[in-house]
Amino acid sequence: MRTHNYINIDQHIEELRAELRNAVYRDERLWTEAALAKAIAERDAMLAEWRNDPDWD
Repeated sequence: MRTHNYINIDQHIEELRAELRNAVYRDERLWTEAALAKAIAERDAMLAEWRNDPDWD
C-alpha cells in the first residue's frame, strides 16, 4: 500500500540524506540530522498507523 504521501516522505528523506552527506558546516549538519530524524520518525509513525488499520491487508 503506497500512497502519494508515503512517496513524498521517502523522497524527502533521501534528499535530507544527500544534504547530510554534503553538509560542510557543523550547524548545517546538526540541523540536517535533526530534520532527517524527524522525517524518519514521521514516516515510521505513518506506517505503524497504516499497519494497525483493519484494511491494511
